[in-house]
Amino acid sequence: MTTPPALGLRHVAIRVRDVASVEHFWVGILGYSVEWRPDADNVYLTRSGDNVALHRAAAADPSVGTLDHVGIAVARPEDVDAWAAHLAAHGVPMDAPPRTHRDGARSFYARDPEGNVVQFIHHPPITR
Repeated sequence: MTTPPALGLRHVAIRVRDVASVEHFWVGILGYSVEWRPDADNVYLTRSGDNVALHRAAAADPSVGTLDHVGIAVARPEDVDAWAAHLAAHGVPMDAPPRTHRDGARSFYARDPEGNVVQFIHHPPITR
């Protein structure tokens, strides 16, 4: 089976209760830097081509895990569309069609058979 090109698993989004303390861990201890802070509830970190998103959890619901989604990075925006077509051809459900975001990234979300969310993303800071 031939699949569209991908750079690898370079993005993870985590639900956290205390954004500041988790940001300190990733930045102050692990050496990531803040790429973008759209608001007080979200911060995007980067290091060596990887991207970690911290999203404030709405509630401490033990039935909801801390993993929001993982992201497979691709080199070009059109690779996102190629993955969407590939998954559609295999009957994989998508949460929404590919779209371009405010920051120039292009992505869409799909789910594996267990319901885990996988984002296919072209995001220039992590795909150079």
